[in-house]
Amino acid sequence: MSKPKILIVDDQQPNIALLKSLLPDYDTTEATSGRLALKQISDQKPDLILLDVMMPGIDGYSVLSIVKNSAHTRGIPVLAVSALGGMDEKLKSLAKGADGFIIKPVNPQELKAKIKALLRVKVLHDELDAAQKTLISIAAMLDDKHLFRSGHSCRTAHYAVRLARLELLQSWQQEEIRLAALVHDIGYVTVPESILLQGDRLTPEELAHIQNHPLTGETICSALASFKPVLPYIRHHHENYDGTGYPDKLKGAAIPLGARILAIADAYDALTNDRPHRKALSPQAALAVLANGAGSRWDPGLVALFCRLITEYNGTGPESETETT
Repeated sequence: MSKPKILIVDDQQPNIALLKSLLPDYDTTEATSGRLALKQISDQKPDLILLDVMMPGIDGYSVLSIVKNSAHTRGIPVLAVSALGGMDEKLKSLAKGADGFIIKPVNPQELKAKIKALLRVKVLHDELDAAQKTLISIAAMLDDKHLFRSGHSCRTAHYAVRLARLELLQSWQQEEIRLAALVHDIGYVTVPESILLQGDRLTPEELAHIQNHPLTGETICSALASFKPVLPYIRHHHENYDGTGYPDKLKGAAIPLGARILAIADAYDALTNDRPHRKALSPQAALAVLANGAGSRWDPGLVALFCRLITEYNGTGPESETETT
């Protein structure tokens, strides 16, 4: 079994040597600056980072902020290290996302205990991440099962994240919306294929099957703790702004913001791609449908932002975006 990889980041080589000598049971690497640390984190994906917060140039706080705001690295535990023992440094480190804090000169027993605890958390996080990826893969396969839905969830995530950015939501909120968008239609797994292929020619019983998919999706995703924050977005992405939607007939601001954003992105992608009962609309025609439904089906302020987003679109297609894969 391979040893856990620990990256030691400190601008003083003697400090690095000391920490390495205290951790013979781990595969330790080093970085003597924030810039080098970010490169190693990107290249090597360590299991844990021992990070000196007081460094010249790109300091530890900046490295910490970058690591914890990236979807690719936020799961790596970071133990902040500082020669300053004040509460301000500890609080600042924790506010930036540090998973622990230790003061120089380090106590060897305390250091080893904190590292073991954080690595146990990392194992649990990795297991959750694998399960999360499995659900996302199932949702993608469900999309790809039908040509008219192929890639729908990824494109919806692309549009939803861009609308969230334009709404000036924070990066963690954008990530929640992205995650919800990638699995928002997973509830269709229980809808008979014959109903999905009928389009809008549905009996009341068949329509009930369709309208149950947000609840089914919520139930499926509730099995994972990491999906808990986005369950309201999955459940409510078919609520109408005027209260006539489903499943709970929420109205206006009572509909979670993430669900309102997701609803617009979902509708736009559906409108601009072929469906069993109609051909794809042009972007201009789809925006006209959204504008016509602003205030009734969709949040009018968000529709105006989305129309601006598409009108000013720079030509980079959703399929080129790594964040939705």
